Amino acid sequence: MNLFDQISKDIMEAMKAKDKVRLEALRNVKKNFIEAKTAPGNNDELADADALKILSKLAKQGRESAAFYREKGREELASEEEAQALVIESYLPKALSPEEIEAEVKAIIEEIGASGMKDMGKVMGLASQKMAGRADGKQISQIVKQLLA
Repeated sequence: MNLFDQISKDIMEAMKAKDKVRLEALRNVKKNFIEAKTAPGNNDELADADALKILSKLAKQGRESAAFYREKGREELASEEEAQALVIESYLPKALSPEEIEAEVKAIIEEIGASGMKDMGKVMGLASQKMAGRADGKQISQIVKQLLA
């Protein structure tokens, strides 16, 4: 079962359980999935890799919104955003630790024979593709810069 179908099924379960937080989060996810599926050139299909990118983006937005609300003294909105972000994150694969990211980046550097900062684009492209949904782009970039410098 792909992620789109899993989210649809879980929406029904959340409705039956009257779980408002989960339901709202999953409806938002499904809305974004549908928008991606119906975008020009997607042929009404959504690959799981693309779905993972959408999920990680939504989870990151939720965490950022929660931090913003907390900064402005709106604790009730912050906790709601965090709860929804947790629901979304439950569909993401386990995040990689910095050590695991570094190990994968080292393997990629060896694989393509990167020798300096001039090869950063090649390394980043492959690393972002291989670690999609499991690591933040900023974190990957920092590690690639460290290893290529």
